[in-house]
Parts: sequence; C-alpha cells; structure tokens
Amino acid sequence: MVPSPLALLLALGAAATALAEPLRFVDCGSVDGNIQEVNVSPCPTQPCLLHKGTSYSVNVTFASKIESQGSQARVYGEMLHVDIPFPIPEPDGCKSGIQCPIQKAHSYSYLNKLPVKSEYPNIKLIVKWELVDDQDQLLFCWKIPVQITS
Repeated sequence: MVPSPLALLLALGAAATALAEPLRFVDCGSVDGNIQEVNVSPCPTQPCLLHKGTSYSVNVTFASKIESQGSQARVYGEMLHVDIPFPIPEPDGCKSGIQCPIQKAHSYSYLNKLPVKSEYPNIKLIVKWELVDDQDQLLFCWKIPVQITS
C-alpha cells in the first residue's frame, strides 16, 4: 500500500516539529516585547549548522508590551561585533504569522524563513534577529551562534 500525500505531509510535519527544539538564545535588547521561545528548524544542536542552499524555519513566540500598527524584521550576521545585513524573503512581520495591529499583552507566534545562499562563505558567526514596531523600537531581539557549512 502506498501512503497518501496527506499521510506523508503529516509525517514530515511531525518530524520537523520534533527537530524544532527551543534554542538557547541571548536577548539583545527586547524593549516592547518579551520573548518566550525561539525555534529554528532543523537545528538539533548549537551552534546551528546552516547548510548552504537550504532554508530554515524560524518561529519566535513573544508577548507584546505595546500596541503597534505594524512590524518589520531585520536580520544580521554579526562578525567581530559588526552587523552585516542578511536578507530574508519577508521582512513584514504582519505577513509572517502576526495578526496586525499588534495588541498590548497579547502573545504572538512570528514565523519566517532563513535562506542560506550557496555563495555564502563557510564561517562561524552570530545570527541577530530583530523585530521592530512602528516606532522603530524592538519588539524582540535575539542572537544565536551558527556555522555556515557546505
């Protein structure tokens, strides 16, 4: 018997969920929000090994301390205390799992992708991920160590 596409999707989803362990992260200045959990999948160990040509799922659960009409994500590769912008496919937080406008004292699940381009060098660095509100204040900011590899 051949498994149905739905059964395969459910199995893959369960496997991906099993790999999405909460990460140890450094809060780098969250002002207008409180991070509850950060997941990068797959990243079973730290530093996260990010393979070139692969896209990783990012899920951040946070509680907002303010109201905001919108939010924007900024991602950096931090090397020698210098932030190098790291492009992501969707910088608009309101298109990344957050229902806008953002309400005070509500919890949100921010979802995005972290694509690792083939042309990136093999290097160890810190990923710094910020989400700012409509006043350019940090809803959240977190850092994790990663290693980009072939």
